[in-house]
Amino acid sequence: MGTEQHTAPAALLARVDAAIVDLDGTMVDTLGDFAQALGRMLQDLELPGIAPALIERMVGKGSEHLLRSVLKHVLAQDSQALPAIEIEAKAEALYPRAWERYQHHYLAINGQYAQAYPGVAEGLQALRAAGLRLACLTNKPTDFARPLLRAKGLDGFFDHVFGGDAFERKKPDPLPLRKTCEALGTAPARTLMVGDSSNDAQAARAAGCPVVLVTYGYNHGQPVRGVDADGYVDALTELAPAS
Repeated sequence: MGTEQHTAPAALLARVDAAIVDLDGTMVDTLGDFAQALGRMLQDLELPGIAPALIERMVGKGSEHLLRSVLKHVLAQDSQALPAIEIEAKAEALYPRAWERYQHHYLAINGQYAQAYPGVAEGLQALRAAGLRLACLTNKPTDFARPLLRAKGLDGFFDHVFGGDAFERKKPDPLPLRKTCEALGTAPARTLMVGDSSNDAQAARAAGCPVVLVTYGYNHGQPVRGVDADGYVDALTELAPAS
């Protein structure tokens, strides 16, 4: 889709009654938290570490997917002669212990190595001032998401906060967006999805929501402007309604 077909972000707001906002990579840079919690988990399991740059490509599809991706990667590096099917089996055998240690460490450091992106609070304030209802929808577990929003002073902007465990399926499935629209009392066509990745865009397209992507997020290490979306912003302040 060429840029000439995109709608100006502020113009999109005139067509919506609410916005659904992603968390990791959209509002808060949590890569430092992921690196710390995963590093400590791997130490507990006596496994090699993993570089933050690799973690960044694995973020976005929920903690379960992240852990399995990390385990398979480090096991492959540690046991290069093993076939992929054996590495996957080893990762699955380690997963329950890995998940317990990851939860332990993530809850202990949640938000300490993370920063809200510039303009996030101001952008959310402008959306609220324009009369939009807001919900946070993330693939991060709810018990991780709520304390993080609170720690960064962002929790007060949202009518609802839904984590990856709130519904039967996660983004990029459209179900979480549809359920969030129901909670907000808005039609999908009048509910803007704001995210940072193809997960958010695919879910929005399938749910019938317009979607805007931030340019500074993760998107599995791929350029976000290559993702089908209605627009892109360099900061959430660009979503502020035109005065």
